[in-house]
Amino acid sequence: MNSLSIEQLGLTYRNGVQALSGIDLKISNGMFGLLGPNGAGKSSLMKCIVGLLQPSQGSISFNGSPIKQDPDAIRKYLGYLPQDFSVYPRVTAYQLLNHIACLKGLSDARARSQQIDLLLHKVNLFEARNKEVLTFSGGMRQRFGVAQALLGSPKIMIVDEPTAGLDPSERSRFNFLLNEISKDVIVLLSTHLVEDVRNLCPAMAILASGRIVKQGRPADLIRQLDGKLWSARIPLSDLQRYEDQFQLVSKDLREGELQVTVYAESPVAGFTAQKPTLDHVYFKALDQETKR
Repeated sequence: MNSLSIEQLGLTYRNGVQALSGIDLKISNGMFGLLGPNGAGKSSLMKCIVGLLQPSQGSISFNGSPIKQDPDAIRKYLGYLPQDFSVYPRVTAYQLLNHIACLKGLSDARARSQQIDLLLHKVNLFEARNKEVLTFSGGMRQRFGVAQALLGSPKIMIVDEPTAGLDPSERSRFNFLLNEISKDVIVLLSTHLVEDVRNLCPAMAILASGRIVKQGRPADLIRQLDGKLWSARIPLSDLQRYEDQFQLVSKDLREGELQVTVYAESPVAGFTAQKPTLDHVYFKALDQETKR
């Protein structure tokens, strides 16, 4: 069982901007969702984990080895799938995987070829192995990205906004692939999409303004809002009044009408009980952070 431990991590840039503060996380095998809006500090945290940035305070260890003193303790076991996976033009999937495998130090040609074939089968791209990656659809390219990330049998994978731009069928196929991989390794999913975390992650944390504002099992976090959410359709002209009067959790258009959901410990006149979702957990956490 692999373990990633982050304790009281902080990061302040030279210009005085505090990107991270008091980050505490313990992550083991499986999917872990790091959910937060753009600018929340997700990328800064990822860079600290892989040793590209040195934190100002706190510590990170992987399988008991401190990253600061020994960055290779995690780097040699790391797979990374960025949001935008760039490829060389006029290079086939097999050729590019072979090139990346060489860069990762897989020197035995026979073993390298066997691993590439195995991974191409795993991501359902074996039949497309001799096609140029540049011609792949968005979903095929993301699955290829998983294959390159798995070269060298990593123990931890960092996946950044993996389903952005995928159609529903490719997203479903990609999610099943990530779920299968996570049985044996840590998969750290960094995203601003609640749906990705809801579909994939048995454990999660919400990051906002460089701080962890909520963490736990999604089902447990949702359960904390049971009996405390109330919903009603209101005229758009009344929105400001409701925002001033109540703790607004979300607002949506339903069939062209404005529907608001508010947080209250007891029933609100004119409102009906609303079953909580992970979206409500997320928006409430962000709202609380904004009002700190």
